[in-house]
Amino acid sequence: MTSLSKRLDKAEEIIKKPSFRENKGLGNEVGYYIFDYPPEQELEVRERIKYIERKNRNSYDDFKIVVFDLYDIIIDILQEKNYLEKCYQFEQKNGFDRITRAVTNMLRLTSTDGLIINHIRDNTPEKAVVFIVGIGKCYPIIRSHTLLNNLHQVIDHVPVVMFYPGNYDGQELVLFGKIKDDNYYRAFKLVD
Repeated sequence: MTSLSKRLDKAEEIIKKPSFRENKGLGNEVGYYIFDYPPEQELEVRERIKYIERKNRNSYDDFKIVVFDLYDIIIDILQEKNYLEKCYQFEQKNGFDRITRAVTNMLRLTSTDGLIINHIRDNTPEKAVVFIVGIGKCYPIIRSHTLLNNLHQVIDHVPVVMFYPGNYDGQELVLFGKIKDDNYYRAFKLVD
């Protein structure tokens, strides 16, 4: 198995290729990619993503890397709606499962018109590569396959890379290497 550092080097090399940014996969469908990694190496991945984003910002590349941290987006939405403190109180009174369902419903996560989907769509420039991060921090509110399926309906002009703390075999997502997602999702594995 290739080291994480070498896989991240390869991923950075791939996204710089014009053919990658043309965003056409097999059969010319939109390019959605998953970069899976061992969850215990989360901090290394976060630092590398910051480095890649900063390097891109300071370069003459003809595209922009846009990083969306799902956890930060959720917190921002809750704060904008003045729901964050109410969520703490609701969880204390009703428990974790109820607040998870309530936040999921409020965010309309199962809809192509969901608040997170809209945020990503509205903040993605024409010439971009989208990085989705923070999946592990958002479990169980956000399910990867649900997000990707809904995002796939509205983002079709730029490649999207989800950084996934777990395993992806080309069909099944297994969060943290332990929590199997019961749904099949078809995306390309960015780097083996």
